[in-house]
Amino acid sequence: MTTSTEQFFGAWGEAHAAARVGAVRAAMTDAATYADPRTPEPLTGADAVTGYVGMFVEMAPGAQAVVIKSDTNGASERATIAFRMADGKEQLGQYFIDHDGDKIVRMVGYVGTGA
Repeated sequence: MTTSTEQFFGAWGEAHAAARVGAVRAAMTDAATYADPRTPEPLTGADAVTGYVGMFVEMAPGAQAVVIKSDTNGASERATIAFRMADGKEQLGQYFIDHDGDKIVRMVGYVGTGA
């Protein structure tokens, strides 16, 4: 079974805009928030987040974002993501994610794993 987190990060490697939008919308609530070190302020809503993910796809064609580890505690999740570039380079990120049922309501990401 694919989780909403896996579905969301799968969109980061989706070249087709309609499929990318569908994946993000299926994974997040309409009012979800997203922040990482590259966002100047938290993004609110699936449309804003889809636009941000689309910029990643344009800037890093062929790249993928893969959930490599995930731990949950109730409705909260900690996920380690491998951002794998087409040239073989990889950067890890750590995300703290809150869920409402099977949808993401809040995501906060950090560079690295804190180790």
